[in-house]
Amino acid sequence: MSNTISYENYNLEIIVNKKLKHSYISINKDKKILIKTPFKSKQFVNSLLEEKSAWIAKQFAKIENTILLEDRELYSLEFIKSRVQYFSCLMNLTFTKLKFRKMRSRWGSCNSKREITLNSQLTRVNRELIDYVVVHELAHIQHMNHSKYFHALVEEHLPNSKEYRKELKNIRLM
Repeated sequence: MSNTISYENYNLEIIVNKKLKHSYISINKDKKILIKTPFKSKQFVNSLLEEKSAWIAKQFAKIENTILLEDRELYSLEFIKSRVQYFSCLMNLTFTKLKFRKMRSRWGSCNSKREITLNSQLTRVNRELIDYVVVHELAHIQHMNHSKYFHALVEEHLPNSKEYRKELKNIRLM
């Protein structure tokens, strides 16, 4: 059973499923609150919303601060490939393969085979952010984690890496 109601000027969808053992709350990027619960009572839903109100406010604030990607290409994939080659030489790190694909939740990845996959949506962000993602993924060739040594390596090649990371977190991927 599902119904959509309004909660403090936001859409709220409640899905009642008797087979669930616990209640779950999530918020999508359009600020719709989704509650999945085994309980049908409005009193329970209201107490859950009250209990989670600080978390809900925090999630709404995150959504408010997100930036939509422009619908135009600023750089080509060839340009990004050249940045990967440049930083690979500069950092003295070699990768085995470079791939591009559209990803919804990450900007890039590097696996243990030293294959780097970059989000094709990087073509729509500024050069500093492209460089940050490239250096970040190349650093994983040497450190397959996010240890202090990993971050030190990234910071060595991009002194403003912390600011770039914050900026990327605020961009909404499509």
